[in-house]
Parts: sequence; structure tokens; C-alpha cells
Amino acid sequence: MKKYIVFFWVFALLSCNQETSEGEEPEAVNFAVDTQDSQLPYFMVSVPEVIQNEPKVAGDLKVYLNRTEVHDTPIGIEYRGSTSYRLSDKKSYGIETWDVGGSDAAYSFLNYPEEEDYILMGHVFRASSNTIFDPTLMHHYIGYELYRKMGRYASRSTYIDLEINGNYMGAYLFMEKLKRDKNRIDISKLEPTDTSAEAITGGYILKIDKTAGGDVAGNQPLAYYDNNWGDDAKYNPNISFRSAYDIYKQPINFPAFGEPYHPQQFLETYFLYEYPKASVITAAQKNYIQNYIHDFETALITDDFTTEQRTYTNYIDLDSFVDFFIINEITGNIDGYRLSTYLHKDRGQKLKMGPIWDLNIGYNKQGRVPFNDWIANYNLHVSQDAWMVPFWWPRLLKDPLFKAALKSRWQTLRAGAFSNAQILGLVHGTATYLQDNGAVDRNYQKWIGIPVDYPAAVGELSTYLENRLQWMDQTIGGF
Repeated sequence: MKKYIVFFWVFALLSCNQETSEGEEPEAVNFAVDTQDSQLPYFMVSVPEVIQNEPKVAGDLKVYLNRTEVHDTPIGIEYRGSTSYRLSDKKSYGIETWDVGGSDAAYSFLNYPEEEDYILMGHVFRASSNTIFDPTLMHHYIGYELYRKMGRYASRSTYIDLEINGNYMGAYLFMEKLKRDKNRIDISKLEPTDTSAEAITGGYILKIDKTAGGDVAGNQPLAYYDNNWGDDAKYNPNISFRSAYDIYKQPINFPAFGEPYHPQQFLETYFLYEYPKASVITAAQKNYIQNYIHDFETALITDDFTTEQRTYTNYIDLDSFVDFFIINEITGNIDGYRLSTYLHKDRGQKLKMGPIWDLNIGYNKQGRVPFNDWIANYNLHVSQDAWMVPFWWPRLLKDPLFKAALKSRWQTLRAGAFSNAQILGLVHGTATYLQDNGAVDRNYQKWIGIPVDYPAAVGELSTYLENRLQWMDQTIGGF
């Protein structure tokens, strides 16, 4: 467990992991904003130090429901996000529940399963360019709810109001951080001593993503993170490994781990060690998972799709790949497949895709891929982005077996959980909840100062989903 410096006088005020007892008269509390009769949980953070990107600083978190305190716990808090941190005035935060000594201490908020790592997710807004990535405040929430309807794990998410040191910060999503846990990414614990033929097969969590400043630059002054763009692509063998194949399925013949944004970076796909952490994973375990990915990729390239025999399916859980494809395509996740992309492999099992993550610029808000094409075909429309879609997905779309599995799953989903009524009902139900509880007005009064045409934004999202579902029906129906 991590240890952090904590200040005794802060915790003298705290009642660690305390909840208000039934029948106890709630203390009068003053919120930084008038929430009236809002049903959103109200999160009140008190932190005496300046919040940093790294490391977490000590604070206190109180949670109120209907103005009654229901949670009070010490926390560590830091900013989170790389690109979103630089682009957004409304920041996101990572929090860790602590004990009074500053060590991780699992805690259950709002009936979530007990854990210590959570996220306060903001919605990207930049005043200087009047940019709002997600005017509905629903991009993450809707995608995660849909993925759960597929029977998959997605981060549990709850809308909240957030106050930090007496300042109202807007409407946020309180979310679970993605990590190995029986109630999150449920895979076997992999210890450094797990080197036997069976034990070394799992569990692993990999991520296709940018590198993070804290992982490659150490602890820097907060201002450093405003312009540390080079840290997004500082891959090295301690934290990652590179695919042996480029985005065109060809063997790569130049060295890995070049300088950020070098001319050939667009050809590369890197896999980051998410679990075990880069500081913990052993050389033998790195070797195992690297070879496993390489063997899968080689099989996917060399399999003859004109025959019925496949070898790439010996390595992957095809159903999870199908579901991951569907959720990225419905949500128009322009970062899908190439960024914020999680993979995991449990002990003795095949590689699985997911969970889904980071949908803030989805839903046709990106303008890079035509509406009537797959996001998986990103490379056909974007030239030499530093992060391109791995060859896996265009290759799978050429496989009759994958397309047949996709068609079957799509038809099943469309007959139930993914019907127009179910999906649009989720959108409008969520929008109504946010409006009726004043969250939309409070949020935009904070960040813009004037009301936004929220019904128009919701209408645009609904129209996108209706049209996207229709296009997917037609396209998949033709497989």
C-alpha cells in the first residue's frame, strides 16, 4: 500500500469512514450552491493543500443525500487525465479512500462494492474556444449503461454535484476506476512468484493508450502538465511493448521506443502494462504476455478466411471482441480501438476486450470518420495520426466468421436491450433526471454563465443514435 504525508490537524477534524446513524438529527450544512430539492448526491471535498497531478494530497470527503450526511472519509486526491487535463477548464480528479495514517482503505460509497479507487469525472469544457465536448453530460454514462446491458462490466457511474473547498465545481460523474478486482475487472491476482506454466497465464490487464505524464516524467510542478504533450508518447520497455506488426499487417523493421511523434509512429501499436503494474510485473510475465499477443496477431494475419478453419480464435474470446466492436460503433467512439482501450486475460483463459472507457468525444462529435462508415476504418480517413487503429479490426471485418458472430449478436441485442425504445428511453430518462434535479442549469451556470439549449443537445444525441442504429441495421443485415 502507498503511504503519503498527511497532516494531523486535518484528520483531527475527521471521523474516519463514518456514516450518519439512523434517527440521528442531521447537522445543518451550507452548500456552495443552492441545490433545492435535488436528488443528486452532493460531494464536499476539503483539502488544505494545492491539488497536484502527482502525488495525491490529503483531504476529507463528505457525501450528502437530501442534505443529510451519509459518508465521511479521509481521501487522497489528485488531478487526472492527460489531454483532457490540458484542454478542459473543468478538471477531473482521481481519489483514493484512506485511513487516518494515509494508507489505502477500502470504502463503499452509495452502495457501490467496497474499494479504494474512484474517479470524479468532469465533462470537457474550454472557455477560450467555447468548446464543449459533451453538452448533454451523458456520453460516458450512456455508453457504460449500454455495455452493462450487454452483460459486460463497465464502471459504475452516478451523477453528483461536486464542491471543493467551498467552490461549486459543477455536475460530475462519480465512477469506479478500472482495475483488477472481483467487482471490477474480475481476473486472477498475478504475483511476481507466479511463474509456473499455468499460473503465468493470468491475469493481465493491458491498455492501448497514450503514456501518462506521471508515469514517464515523475513528479513535476502543476504548470508542467499544461503543455507536456511529449509525455503522451514516451513509450519505453519498462512500461510497454510494441506490436511486431504495423497498421498494415507488415512486420516493423525499425527500432521501438523512438522519440515522441517521430515520423513513423503512426505505424506502431504499443501495449501498456496496466496490471500487474509496470513496477511489479516480472520479466517472465512480460515475456509471456508479449508472446501471447504476438502469436494471436500472427494467427490473425496468416489465417485463410476463404476456408472454415481459424487459429486466431485459439487466442481470443470472440464474443468479447464482437461486443467491444458494437459498443464502440454505436457510440461513435473516435478514440475506440486506438486509445483508452483495455484488454484483459485471466488465468487459463483467452484474451478479452474491454471494459469500454472514455467516450467524451463520441456520438458523431468528432468529424473524422464519415457517419456511414465504421469507426474501425479510421485509418482510411485519417492520415498518419500518432495513434491509429491496430490492424486487428479492419482484418476482422474481412472475416466471414467474425461478421457472422457480429450479425447474430446484433440481431439479439436489437430485439431487446438495444431496441430504439430502450436506447432512446435511456437517453431521455437520463436527460429528464438531470434537468428535473437542476444539474444542467447548475453546471452551465458555473462554467458558461448562461443557459444552454439542452433540449437541442439531447435531440441531436437522439437523432445521431437513431440514424446510427439504422445504418448499422442495414450494414450488418447485409453481411
